[in-house]
Amino acid sequence: MEFVLSSHVDLGQEEGDIFDPSKLDPERCESCYGAEMEDLKCCNTCDDVREAYRRRGWAFKNPDTIEQCKREGFSQKMQEQKNEGCQIYGFLEVNKVAGNFHFAPGKSFQQSHVHVHDLQSFGLDNINMTHFIKHLSFGRDYPGIVNPLDGTDVAAPQASMMYQYFVKIVPTIYVKWDGEVVKTNQFSVTRHEKVANGLIGDQGLPGVFLLFLTSHSQWVRSLHALN
Repeated sequence: MEFVLSSHVDLGQEEGDIFDPSKLDPERCESCYGAEMEDLKCCNTCDDVREAYRRRGWAFKNPDTIEQCKREGFSQKMQEQKNEGCQIYGFLEVNKVAGNFHFAPGKSFQQSHVHVHDLQSFGLDNINMTHFIKHLSFGRDYPGIVNPLDGTDVAAPQASMMYQYFVKIVPTIYVKWDGEVVKTNQFSVTRHEKVANGLIGDQGLPGVFLLFLTSHSQWVRSLHALN
């Protein structure tokens, strides 16, 4: 399976002073601003403070009031990245059962056995899920194959959109004229979209979700049938 997701925006600036953590006391124990826990008593980085807040269930609203975040230039980095996009490509191995993969902003983690994303650094009003799918396929190509998501170009009409692509995969056997057999897949797709509210789980997270289901039926195609 191959998937390419890209966003057509200019990258942010990369100039500026670079924070050097080696200049700090390695034995220091900095404040977690009231969010300390038994196994997290020191917050020496901005990420440590964010993690402590996450565990407490507190909102991380103003990083400029956190010394660790100020010296690391957290707010500046967020500002510089606001117009950034990304291009993702590669291959995934998936089982022949229902499942999903997705592209969403924020640091991901497990909470009560649920996959969630931390969006506190972004704010729902700043998330643009405009996307372009250059190519998506499940298995090998064969003559005449149609991949319905190829060239899909979606401009998000507003911030914090959630796009769900429901994909039904049909196992396909293609027989070449010389008798060679290619085992691959075809698929159909339905798209749904809505404004996400940022709640836990895939019911309210801004992003692009591919939810796939493999059919128990099977198609057989041959070169002679295509001519």
